[in-house]
Amino acid sequence: MGAARKCGSFAKDKANSMIDTKDVIEFFDRLAPTWDAGMVRNEPVIARILDLAGVGPGRDVLDVACGTGVLIGDYLGRGVASVTAIDVSPGMVKIAREKFAGENRVRILCADAQSWETDRSFDCILIYNAFPHFSDSKKLLKNLSRFLRPGGRLTVAHGMSRDRINAHHRGGASHVSNGLMPAEDLAALFEPFLRVDQVRDNADMYLVSGSKNGAAGAI
Repeated sequence: MGAARKCGSFAKDKANSMIDTKDVIEFFDRLAPTWDAGMVRNEPVIARILDLAGVGPGRDVLDVACGTGVLIGDYLGRGVASVTAIDVSPGMVKIAREKFAGENRVRILCADAQSWETDRSFDCILIYNAFPHFSDSKKLLKNLSRFLRPGGRLTVAHGMSRDRINAHHRGGASHVSNGLMPAEDLAALFEPFLRVDQVRDNADMYLVSGSKNGAAGAI
């Protein structure tokens, strides 16, 4: 998953509800063929998010809920060492693989990040415009934090305000979104696993970023 078409949330009483991963897969598989055509990118905001996420030369990046690979080109353009991209939707993964076929720095996998296992470690883990679609936020953060190197950084970000995201998902996506909580609440979920040092919840973006055993990257 990824990009401004995705993500959203609802009223406070839905913030702790559970969604069915099968419904998420079906929803994004259905949208995959037309996803890129409907893409809206705010380039300055994306650049700022990647700066805060510590994405830069030589970094090994894990892109969680990568969708059709909407940020993979941005990572490569910043000179990263490698990109591992995962998404639960086979339809999204198929398109991402086609777009980056032959790029030896990129590996794209179909997997559920909440239970995914790997022997690799990463400098930067980024969940962009996708966080509300996971059924168990705490389980997701706990699992992903295991794959960070010392000093590595995990970032949850959206390229618009929380209010706009929430409003966006009150329609046909309501059954596949748990809702996007206030950034301070998400920061509290980070705290058992990572040290949070970046929180943004404003008209331009939503971002929570934390590092493992100290700061990572130029912020």
